[in-house]
Amino acid sequence: MTAPALVILAHGSRDPRSAATVHSLVKCLREMRDDLRIEASFLDHCPPKPFQVIDKLSAEGVEEIVILPLLLSSAFHARVDVPAVVDEARSRFPALRIIASDVLGYDDSLLDVLDRRMRAELKDGRVRELDALVLACAGSSDTQANAAVARLARLWGQRHKLPVVAAFTTAASPSPAEAVLQWRLEGRRHVAVGSFFLAPGVLPDRAEQTARKAGAVAVSRPLGVSAEVARLVLLRYGVAGLDLLTLAPAPRPVLMQPELVRTA
Repeated sequence: MTAPALVILAHGSRDPRSAATVHSLVKCLREMRDDLRIEASFLDHCPPKPFQVIDKLSAEGVEEIVILPLLLSSAFHARVDVPAVVDEARSRFPALRIIASDVLGYDDSLLDVLDRRMRAELKDGRVRELDALVLACAGSSDTQANAAVARLARLWGQRHKLPVVAAFTTAASPSPAEAVLQWRLEGRRHVAVGSFFLAPGVLPDRAEQTARKAGAVAVSRPLGVSAEVARLVLLRYGVAGLDLLTLAPAPRPVLMQPELVRTA
């Protein structure tokens, strides 16, 4: 049995660094699993769109597809946009079996990546002392999504025995700059900000610029491509692949039988 194709569905950005990161991740995944068909697609801002990719796969004879939302949060895009893509894909391609996996989520394994990015930043900036941390990410109007970030922030602080606060670039507070300023008002002068974004772009840049103006001594780079991110993608893909087995089979075209012609 051929394994389902994996279609990465990223949000997309006008910043070309974001798409470049997604394509680099796909390259990494292909090297890890050369038995899988893996393609990148984007919800907005840049090509290819998911339906373009699915159309190409369908034309090549692929029968099963796992769409993996390359998102950290299970908020609006995961709850609204991704299901809409899956529903439309099933409507456009009724002969295919299509399922969406869970989002990557704020998984604990990603803290290993965050630590590496932070150590590199501290080394480059010759920062040898920290007394507080800020975990910066995209915010949401979904309180449960923000609570998941706060949980991950606590775990990060426990790792390093430092006080930490979660901060959000949009839709929630505090912002990264506000979080840094609050620590400084409390007398903590060596505050580092962990950039918990998958790829470079407008929001990570905003978080870094405003946090540094507020007095942060270091701001790490986004998570980017790593073995941990790739393994998490493949884990979500594997679970969705098992769920795909429980879906009803896609309808097959009915071949009309020619009418019998009576001979005299």
